[in-house]
Amino acid sequence: MMKMQYTEEQIARANQTDLVSFLNAQGEQLMKSGREYRWKKHDSVTISGNQWYRHSQSKGGYPVDFVMEFYYATFPEAVKILIGEEGKGRQKSCPAPSKDFRLPEKNEDNEKIMKYLTEKREIEKTLVEDWIDRGDIYEEKKHHNVIFVGRDADGIPRYAHCRGTGEIKYRGDITGSDKSYGFSYRGTDNQLFVFEAAIDLLSFIQLFPKDWKKRSYLSLGGVSSVALMTFLSERPQITSVFLCLDNDQAGNEACEKLAGEISEGYSVIRLKPSKKDWNEILCDKNADRKKAIAETITIKVPETEELVPMLCYEDIEQTSVEWLWFPYIPFGKLTIIQGNPGEGKTYFAMMLTAACTNRKLFPNMEDIEPFNVIYQTAEDGMGDTIKPRLVEAGADLSRVMVIDDSEEALTLSDDRIEKAVRQNHVRLVIIDPVQAFIGADVDMNRANEVRPVFRKLGMIAEKTGCAIVLIGHLNKSSGTQSTYRGLGSIDIMAAVRSLIFIGKVRKDPTTRVLIHEKSSLAPPGETMAFKLGDEEGFQWVGAYEISADELLDGKEGKATETKLERGRKLIRELLADKKEISIRELDEKAKEQGISGRTMRDVRSRMKNELEYRVNEMQENSIRLKE
Repeated sequence: MMKMQYTEEQIARANQTDLVSFLNAQGEQLMKSGREYRWKKHDSVTISGNQWYRHSQSKGGYPVDFVMEFYYATFPEAVKILIGEEGKGRQKSCPAPSKDFRLPEKNEDNEKIMKYLTEKREIEKTLVEDWIDRGDIYEEKKHHNVIFVGRDADGIPRYAHCRGTGEIKYRGDITGSDKSYGFSYRGTDNQLFVFEAAIDLLSFIQLFPKDWKKRSYLSLGGVSSVALMTFLSERPQITSVFLCLDNDQAGNEACEKLAGEISEGYSVIRLKPSKKDWNEILCDKNADRKKAIAETITIKVPETEELVPMLCYEDIEQTSVEWLWFPYIPFGKLTIIQGNPGEGKTYFAMMLTAACTNRKLFPNMEDIEPFNVIYQTAEDGMGDTIKPRLVEAGADLSRVMVIDDSEEALTLSDDRIEKAVRQNHVRLVIIDPVQAFIGADVDMNRANEVRPVFRKLGMIAEKTGCAIVLIGHLNKSSGTQSTYRGLGSIDIMAAVRSLIFIGKVRKDPTTRVLIHEKSSLAPPGETMAFKLGDEEGFQWVGAYEISADELLDGKEGKATETKLERGRKLIRELLADKKEISIRELDEKAKEQGISGRTMRDVRSRMKNELEYRVNEMQENSIRLKE
């Protein structure tokens, strides 16, 4: 026979089924209840889209679980019902049912077995009806015996046990029954409860009804292990087996034998009933049901394996990236600024420090409250070089700090970095140059040594929300891409989320170009140029057209308009002659020119003194130039 297997894509489609539409198609009645629907047949069940929840049992899920729960389908059957498709066939080494095996003919009703099970065996009517609805219990027509059906994992009847309902205590298996498949219930969790007889199985469920459908139950039809071994082979999720056989010599000996046959890796626990069997407790009006279990004996415990700490993405809070300077420098991540020595990296870092401590904002940088900065340097003197440059840049020196490493050299792996960030509420750390702080025992060219260093540094950035900017020199190789010219292993470049290259225009030594070479969190920022070294000091030139490799090859490039400038020009063109335009239409026209909505918001913010906001006839926000 073939066992149908479904692909992940088919299962995903099944779980996207709208349950309201599904139930309507089945002729079920639903009642609107706020934003949800309540199922009239099971009024504790609410439906919303492709999700359901059964309030009476505090459980719920998606469509496949729903069909298995309420339509008593196997997993493959549930998927097929929902999508109407066959899965891919896989040959299963399972023989067909015996030709001699036939389920006895069903009676028109279940009146006599219901009376026997509920009155003589004291099993609750609703529990019996539950099993009758599944077809696992029914009344045999000829002699009105109770038939307990055992099925295989595909739901095909393979076994049936007959028990008399009259004065004669007849019981026996139907001819051709396969003892490998006992009367059972297949739950979803990792626990299996094993019994000698079906009536004891039902009695135990009534004694301990809480969440019973999550667990699995099996009647052996005696004390043979064959049904147990088959069940365990079909249900790999089972890890705990509870042996609930009769509390007599035969039952106790059988438990020891069964425990010995169960392979390693399972917990095996013996539950002894306080009387001979579980139904005897149920039928005894004076029995204390709270003490139905006389003794719990752990027979076998698997060797404990140390659990690997795991996180589930369902429990991880989704967050958005915060930006120090969009899209060049993110908070909570690593950024590298690299270039040849003497080409403006340090001056740029000074200006960045001024932007963060004294609002000397960069182009397109959103206004930020000043915060503390750690500027850690190893190449220049703090008193004669760094401080004068910070003063020249306009930084607030009361917010600029350095970790004192005069007695013990600081490295990138040093715990003092995280402590200093937390203790001083620092939001930007600049390390200049990164090569000087890698550590004497770390070879920058060996990936296995570099990777853990930068992983730890990245975790510090993420935990503290601090932007960490590493200044790096290029190596002296020629003819290779700029990305591969940073000193050390390429793993350093892989570890950072943003890579900025700064280089000098050969024919104009006062012009430096900033190129955004790598951007993992947003589209790369446009190439920018700034002036350095003339009488006007540091000043932004604007957008520039050149690549890092072209710059390294000595090519010149050319200055162009920044997107901010282009956005400002676009607004003035569209609003000329007292025209008015909606924000939506403005953003659409800007997008056609490659200008993002974020940039246009920044343009409007910078032009706030020139613009007047209104609501047009279409009830859309619009702008026009002030008169």
